[in-house]
Amino acid sequence: MKKIAILGSTGSIGTQTLDVCRRSGIEVYSAAAASNTRLLAEQAREFGMKKVCIFNSDKYNEMKTLLADTDTSVVSGMEGLCELASDKITDLVVNSVVGMLGLLPTLTAIESGHDVALANKETLVTGGQLVMPAAKKHGVKIYPIDSEHSAIFQCLQGNKASQLRSIILTASGGPFFGKNKDELKNVTAEQALSHPNWSMGSKITIDSATMMNKGLELIEAKWLFGVDTEQINIIIHRQSVIHSAVEYNDGAVIAQLGIPDMRIPISYALMYPDRPDSGLKRLSLTDYGTLTFEKPDYDTFDCLRACVNAAKEGGDRPCIANGINEIAVRMFLDGKIPFLRIGELVEKGVCTLPVFDVSSYDGVCAADSAAREFAQKEVIG
Repeated sequence: MKKIAILGSTGSIGTQTLDVCRRSGIEVYSAAAASNTRLLAEQAREFGMKKVCIFNSDKYNEMKTLLADTDTSVVSGMEGLCELASDKITDLVVNSVVGMLGLLPTLTAIESGHDVALANKETLVTGGQLVMPAAKKHGVKIYPIDSEHSAIFQCLQGNKASQLRSIILTASGGPFFGKNKDELKNVTAEQALSHPNWSMGSKITIDSATMMNKGLELIEAKWLFGVDTEQINIIIHRQSVIHSAVEYNDGAVIAQLGIPDMRIPISYALMYPDRPDSGLKRLSLTDYGTLTFEKPDYDTFDCLRACVNAAKEGGDRPCIANGINEIAVRMFLDGKIPFLRIGELVEKGVCTLPVFDVSSYDGVCAADSAAREFAQKEVIG
């Protein structure tokens, strides 16, 4: 039986991964959470986990107390995350943590010879230049969990990568599709957190509202599939039925369709190449009737424009964009900046911050720290 570690088990992707494990019989050997001790303890008991990590070290004693009557060992912090990622008993590491802190556990899992099911897009956005060569060196597979990247991965099966002409990366457009900047000046966090199709965590939902999420996915796709920025075309597809598509040299376009439910790409990543019955609702195209496609609005959504430019420049620019965005999203949710300020900060930082050498993990961390400091100073002074 396959044994997996889930980094970020109490979040949206993590809990849906556990849903898949309940149905499939996959053994969850270990799991990690940021600070939700009670839910992590419940998960550990249900799945008989051998080890858990609570990232917030201040909650280590609370975690130990909650599991004191079990055989589950408890670790904490980044060291604990990496311990789960490197455990030799584990067959597959699911990385669904939020933000740049997912990079080191991914590198650790790869260096330990573990395949990775990746939902933490910041891993490749900030450190794709480290992750992909390491995966090749260690003979490790990276299975994408994001619905769009999973769709591309599925569309590439049985075909030669050399025959790929372009990638069609679909986007729902988020809750503010069709709005202009004047209409977005007074957007509230509650409005931005209301996604039309997907149920996700708060950070990724805000990223969808600003279109930052699609920009990050474009950068991620560059690394995962070894293509140039110019080969990736973003289109708005409001229904989220076509999760992405690929175009081949002969003009054929192959798309992957399905209901908008993350358990489908999660299941594919965990059990590739098998496709067991998911038990989910089946797609009925006649229920939808019409599928629509439109161009993205690069003028209104500064984050998307900044990410495309960062992808073209390469180097440290994607890391800079990501670091500023993480701080800006948090400040927006805390009511410290207006919605449109997120994109303004990201774009300004990508254009003005000095260049950093990101050929090492320490270099990536330095660029990330500079980006976060920039965002803080721009707002707080």
